[in-house]
Amino acid sequence: GNKKEGEKSNKGNKPKLPTACIVVGMAGSGKSSVMQRIVAYLSENNKNPYVLNLDPAVASTAFDVNIDIRDTVNYKEVMKVYNLGPNGAIMTSLNLFATQFDQVIKFIESHTIPKSDQDSTPKPEPTKNNDEEEEEEEDEPIDYILIDTPGQMEVFTWSASGTIIAETLASSGFPCVLIYIIDTPRTQSVTTFMSNMLYACSIMYKFKLPFLVAFNKCDVISHRFAVEWMSDFEKFQEAVREEKTFISSLTHSMSLVLDKFYEHLKSVGVSAVTGQGMDELFKLIDEAAVEYEEVYKVDLEKRKVEKEQRRGRRAEEVIEWE
Repeated sequence: GNKKEGEKSNKGNKPKLPTACIVVGMAGSGKSSVMQRIVAYLSENNKNPYVLNLDPAVASTAFDVNIDIRDTVNYKEVMKVYNLGPNGAIMTSLNLFATQFDQVIKFIESHTIPKSDQDSTPKPEPTKNNDEEEEEEEDEPIDYILIDTPGQMEVFTWSASGTIIAETLASSGFPCVLIYIIDTPRTQSVTTFMSNMLYACSIMYKFKLPFLVAFNKCDVISHRFAVEWMSDFEKFQEAVREEKTFISSLTHSMSLVLDKFYEHLKSVGVSAVTGQGMDELFKLIDEAAVEYEEVYKVDLEKRKVEKEQRRGRRAEEVIEWE
């Protein structure tokens, strides 16, 4: 009985709308495998995920997708029509998709907001056979929105479309969380670790959303060394001293700067292969969703108001000029 009571009390502070998890990671970090594991974990725990694929160049996904950029934009066609290389075509495809993202939001809302909230007027019940009845029951409310981004991470993180997509989701009221996947075995080198952390830091500042780092491939090597490096400055300096490269002095000074960033950084070790760390990951996601409601949402509303005021001032200046 205790678990159920805990669940009930949790529901009080858990946001009503599903949490949108934007999954980013460098090529080869195992981002899509983690996505596959997350989808499997949620269905095992009777949670209902709503999955968006934003990678126009992926051949196939190992999980079911609800909204797929490939249904809207033909990546190969974009390459031909605009005479672009692979990366330019991925970016252009994402830009084209972002222009229609408000429609995607409407689609998500139609599945997330209970029908009673959408329309309170009672409608005459159409007669339906058993098959339809089963289908009707399957349309359960969504618990999490999962967004898989392109394999070339900078296409999403540094383009206007990535910002538009994240801001549209956030301003529609969905608590948003960024999950940054790191390839743990590759991060054992201090310089790789440092560049990964700088990238994580820059993404966090660019998107201004709750941010989690998931150290993937923990079945190969434990992420404990990374946690130590983040929490114990001296331990990291020891590792820097051992790696005698010309860049180590730069790494030293940068680690001083990142020390503040680590204080607020939430991280977890996961394995897409074994499913290790999934409970902990979702505990952090739920905490981040609450943090979004209490801290980030207020900031977002403030920025929105300021933007409108700037727009208003600009319009006034134009009228005066005329």
